[in-house]
Amino acid sequence: MARHIYRCPLRWSDMDAFGHVNNVVFLRYLEEARIDFMFRLAPGDGSPSFAGGSVVARHEIDYKRPLVHRHEPVIIESWVTKIGAASLTIAYEVKDAEGPSQVYVKASTIVVPYDLSAERPRRISAEEKSFLQNYLDDANNAANAANADESALAA
Repeated sequence: MARHIYRCPLRWSDMDAFGHVNNVVFLRYLEEARIDFMFRLAPGDGSPSFAGGSVVARHEIDYKRPLVHRHEPVIIESWVTKIGAASLTIAYEVKDAEGPSQVYVKASTIVVPYDLSAERPRRISAEEKSFLQNYLDDANNAANAANADESALAA
């Protein structure tokens, strides 16, 4: 399984009154990594994949340890844990870029592709699914294949 790597700089304004990165700021960090993953790495030049818009349906964040401001960026690793017909789940780890890796946050986001002109959710295209499968967690990949086999046998 491949993971998308995003180097996220810390800004002085990210700190709260207690001297560590504010919990809400982590949502911005995850957004930056997600946008970089879904839009800059979308397959093909000029591909319409993911360009039509998407909405966040859910966030889950586990704060593991405080992160204080420093000049070195953090690394945000992103990968896909689930691909549905009209949604996907992206998992993240926010951690140190160098040295012994400290994990500050583990999180996940459910993203729904959205048709802006029709103002409604849309299905994931074949091109998008092919791209996302490159980042699908191996354990979840096996579970999705087993579910597909069960569905085929039941039909």
